Amino acid sequence: MNFELSDELKALQSKTRAFIRDVVMPLENDPRKDSHGPHESLRNELVGLARDAGLLTPHASIAMGGLGLSHIAKAVVFEEAGYSWLGPTAMNIHAPDEGNIHLMEAVGSPAQQERWLKPQVQGHIRSCFAMTEPAPGAGADPSMLQTTATRDGKGYRINGEKWFITGADRASYVIIMAKMEDGSATMFLADMDQTGIVLERNMDAMDSCFTGGHGVLRFDNLYVPEEDILGEVGKGFRYAQVRLAPARLTHCMRWLGQARRAHDAALNYASQRMAFNKPLAEHEGVGFMLADNDMDMHTARLHIWHTAWMLDQGHRCNFESSRAKVVCSEAEWRVVDRSVQILGGQGVTAEKEVMRIFCDMRAFRIYDGPSEVHRWSMARKLVHAAQAAKEQV
Repeated sequence: MNFELSDELKALQSKTRAFIRDVVMPLENDPRKDSHGPHESLRNELVGLARDAGLLTPHASIAMGGLGLSHIAKAVVFEEAGYSWLGPTAMNIHAPDEGNIHLMEAVGSPAQQERWLKPQVQGHIRSCFAMTEPAPGAGADPSMLQTTATRDGKGYRINGEKWFITGADRASYVIIMAKMEDGSATMFLADMDQTGIVLERNMDAMDSCFTGGHGVLRFDNLYVPEEDILGEVGKGFRYAQVRLAPARLTHCMRWLGQARRAHDAALNYASQRMAFNKPLAEHEGVGFMLADNDMDMHTARLHIWHTAWMLDQGHRCNFESSRAKVVCSEAEWRVVDRSVQILGGQGVTAEKEVMRIFCDMRAFRIYDGPSEVHRWSMARKLVHAAQAAKEQV
């Protein structure tokens, strides 16, 4: 693996950094927002600005209107975009749309791509991904899926309830994971304005960076024609892995940008704030925290780049993406937590941006699988690999 970035990628990194600094960050105090995230009107303005800058939906293929970024290029660009909590929204690389765009490009039919993917890449519509359910339904264990799809003529009737569905409010379409009569799972596509889809409520979440918040959805006898099946019947869990492994990693990329933003605020403050006749940064307790921040960010970046490099080589990276997700979510969280501590009173108020980052990032250790589930999954694979190695001796 070569850690040297190409001149082209360095130029794109600089362009993204300047766009975030000069265009996006000045809008962070824009009043057009609610408790869930940027208001739709603010999102539309941000998307327009990214479109004008040539930075909209850069991860999509060139054929679809994106920049066709490799996973390594995404690691560089997404970190820069994540420096502002509005950056991923502006560049149309926020969850769940980023993962859904990747999935639709990989699995969607030409008709489905024309109907949903193309306007999404252009930034005209949003989407959501409906998999997580209230107990006893699917959560960290997708095999507990309760939402059902029953054959009805040339289509299917879907019934069930989903929650923690990011971006559901005002999304244009939804990807629904449902259980078939034989116990397998299938993904279905549906426009959100149908009578069989009910947004029961928006959940009061700790974070406030996702347009559309996190909703509770109910499917009441929703009819989906067979041409709106995403991919093939019964392959829903397989397609979920197509989406989840890269999507876990892009979370790590974006939040690394936010961790760097928090660290920069803490470093700047510690360099200027005097206490006991010298700057805070010269006190060992604070200086050590700054050093630990640097080590955690570098460790996270190495995990991201290595896993991205493996994805670019064609590896599935289920194990590596789990490892990166745990390491990055915990390391980046530590960076933000230390930054709050260094800032003292300013770290727990809106006087500094770090309080906002702290509230937004805490859920990262839960999104796309809690750290504990990934550790459990990794341990099983490590044991199986060790047993297989013994059997070959």
